[in-house]
Amino acid sequence: MKFYEQLEKLLLTQNHKTKIVEFKSFYQKYKNGEFTFEENYEKKLFDQPSYESFCKIVPPQDVPKRKNLTTKEGQIYLLHAIAHIEYSAIDLALDAAYRFSGLPKEYYDDWLEVADDEVNHFLMLEELLNEVGGYYGEVEVHNALFEAMQRTSHSLLERMAVVPRYLEANGLDATPAILRKLEKLPQSEMLGRIIKALHVIVDEEVSHVQKGDRWFSYACEKEGKDKEIYFEIIDRYYPLWLGKKKELNVEARKEAGFTCNELKVMANKEVC
Repeated sequence: MKFYEQLEKLLLTQNHKTKIVEFKSFYQKYKNGEFTFEENYEKKLFDQPSYESFCKIVPPQDVPKRKNLTTKEGQIYLLHAIAHIEYSAIDLALDAAYRFSGLPKEYYDDWLEVADDEVNHFLMLEELLNEVGGYYGEVEVHNALFEAMQRTSHSLLERMAVVPRYLEANGLDATPAILRKLEKLPQSEMLGRIIKALHVIVDEEVSHVQKGDRWFSYACEKEGKDKEIYFEIIDRYYPLWLGKKKELNVEARKEAGFTCNELKVMANKEVC
């Protein structure tokens, strides 16, 4: 099995059910050692996200807001939004393995494991979405994660800083806030299952950020950079990021590799 050729096919696959079935087959063969890394493989730069044929893409501010989360409509909006993040994250993990050549095998092990986790998260959310009467592709979505993938295609250092250490780490902060809101609502069987799914996701996402931290450190060492370059990179991609008020998930971020000094800069105060 040719490694990059198969990953490219997966990244170009537009039918999400087909992509998942084919990924599972690919991943099993990879774990069995049935692959070769092609030398000098010419990588494609993708112009459109793989979901553009069945999702209506709008600016982030135009994505429908979650309403009453005890209603069917509110639950569809919530589940669809999170399912879209997880589906986008499948391609982000696959592209991390596809995009950057000549790295230790452990790098590819890590990002294919992340892709497998994201597939399982998506399937879990899609099942709940279907049960409340929705389907993936019915609600407008944004392509901010795809754009981050595009913009960092030239640099492992910047990819690891922007995607796992910034965007995915932001999810570690956001999901507990959603959980607190859900847990305060009158409980139902469906809300209970949504809460359980989100707990699974936030717990497993810590390891994804941890992997990003590991390979960010690796890229810094290879390029002779100090890890403090992280803030310079994020300032360049997201100039207003420090102005956004949010509660940091300090313990999860520390477990994922963030230092107390980094968290102090983010929070503008001592947090550990």
